[in-house]
Amino acid sequence: MQDTSPYLTFATDKLDVTFNDIDLLITAFTHRSYVNEHRKTAHEHNERLEFLGDAVLELIATEYLYGNFKEPEGILTNWRSALVRTESISAAATRYELEPLLRLSRGERRGTPRARAQILANCYEAVIGALYLDQGYEAAKQFIHDSLLVTFEEILKTGSWMDPKSHLQELVQSKEGFTPVYKVLSEEGPDHDKVFTIGIFVNGELRGQGVGPSKQAGQQKAATEALKTYHSANG
Repeated sequence: MQDTSPYLTFATDKLDVTFNDIDLLITAFTHRSYVNEHRKTAHEHNERLEFLGDAVLELIATEYLYGNFKEPEGILTNWRSALVRTESISAAATRYELEPLLRLSRGERRGTPRARAQILANCYEAVIGALYLDQGYEAAKQFIHDSLLVTFEEILKTGSWMDPKSHLQELVQSKEGFTPVYKVLSEEGPDHDKVFTIGIFVNGELRGQGVGPSKQAGQQKAATEALKTYHSANG
């Protein structure tokens, strides 16, 4: 018999609800790999709940943006993408301490940080799905607001909703009056498997470097690195 107490505590302390079907919440934390490793005791993973939660999350994020801002569709779409991307929702999952409750195989527990972030993001969506089924739309909406939508002001402040190149160009032109210039610093590998190192220069000064399988990918990474330096220098 599985121990439900950590999940009951999570529902009470973090979600501020009493789940009617606690097994639904436990399923939200159950990764496919755990079911494969515990076939006798675990029978359902969280992918169906993730599917549902993803739709609920997008609707509530859209409703929030539509109701609070008058920007055109293109801007609202970019803002919504920034809110619901893997990095944003895995960060929300971390703030709400979802990770210790994850049920993973031993192999997945040793996965890369990127893989773990994706698993956390999927779990966050599955929790939304479970909350929606068990407690209804308003409970799911409250959880999304408290854990994710409250970060939107910071997304606007930092400009992280923009792609790195556009964001950096806007910052540099407004603050320094220059346009960033991208240059290939090195190019390695055969034609079918090239690796480009790109440098970004502002008024002749190297501000960041990025490595990628294409010049465009390298430029995006270089811009991301330059942004980190720029924000650090400017507080």
